[in-house]
Amino acid sequence: MITESIQQMFARTGAQALFITDPHNMRYLSGFRGGQGMVYISSKHSVLITDSRFTEAARRESRFEVIEEDHAHKRAKILRGLLAEDGAEIVGYEDKFMHCYEFSRLQNALPEIQQWLPLEEQIDGLRRIKTEKEMELISHATKIGDEAFRALLDQIHPGMTEREAAARMDYELKIRGAGSLSFDTIMASGTNGSMPHAIPTDKAFEKGDFVIMDFGCIYEGYCSDITRTVAIGEASPRQKEIYQIVYDAQQKALDGIRPGMTAHDCDALGREVIETAGYGKNFGHMLGHGVGLYYHESPMLCPSDSTVIEEGMVITVEPGIYIPGFGGVRIEDLVAVEKDGVRRLSELPRELIELDF
Repeated sequence: MITESIQQMFARTGAQALFITDPHNMRYLSGFRGGQGMVYISSKHSVLITDSRFTEAARRESRFEVIEEDHAHKRAKILRGLLAEDGAEIVGYEDKFMHCYEFSRLQNALPEIQQWLPLEEQIDGLRRIKTEKEMELISHATKIGDEAFRALLDQIHPGMTEREAAARMDYELKIRGAGSLSFDTIMASGTNGSMPHAIPTDKAFEKGDFVIMDFGCIYEGYCSDITRTVAIGEASPRQKEIYQIVYDAQQKALDGIRPGMTAHDCDALGREVIETAGYGKNFGHMLGHGVGLYYHESPMLCPSDSTVIEEGMVITVEPGIYIPGFGGVRIEDLVAVEKDGVRRLSELPRELIELDF
């Protein structure tokens, strides 16, 4: 069951076994959706260790051997047996996910391990290129988001609160087949829009407000992530100006991103437009990020990420401008990286929507 990518990782790192504890990586490698336990992989073994709450589901979902852990049959004992069978003394582990306490406890319990190799993002990196099936699931999650957004637009009115609008968005996503949300829905109106990750409040929508709606859902394990900014009533000239700058920044990135570019070069495409317009200090976050089993995956389209963009990746393109006392604008689309550029997965319009009241 060991994949070619894992075989290459063993050869590259010198690891003789892997401890996988990130729930998304556990699912990616084993098929198990429960997220509790550990995956052990070596040249001889592909094992999923979990407890009695999940063993039946694990055996249905995973092609790995499932071993149940309990108070009498603890994880360290199970691992000790597997390591002995494999003669493994060099182990790769997910240092970016495993808690210090858990790592220390395993170190003390497994003195036979002579070398612990931090894997950093190597397992995450296996998930960057999506299969055709993964692309279908992400596209369907995006379609659910499109439909939920359109339904919410018919319900929004002055006087509705951010909290109510966010709850209605969550409802519209779930009745259309979402298993859960990619993240807590962001619904930021008026001056609250200057906070990129604002938490919905009891502030009521007012005529003249911009409302940033950032939402996504999970369908069969895979995430969507969409942002639109709409006007309650007619937008002011300044609002239209800011919106157009963000729109132009996104358009330049959508037109320019190609396989072979680095993530930081992609970020620069949109950032240059906003900086040239004089709002560089008001665009503090990255241009985008990968999406898949988790809503924030590698690559990160930011100035410090040199990851090479490849065909088959799914990334967001989401420039924004945030001005305290004014509010903000963000436009975000999921795109699939293809041979000659990118393809938007959402069919929602990107032009400014002014809701008429």
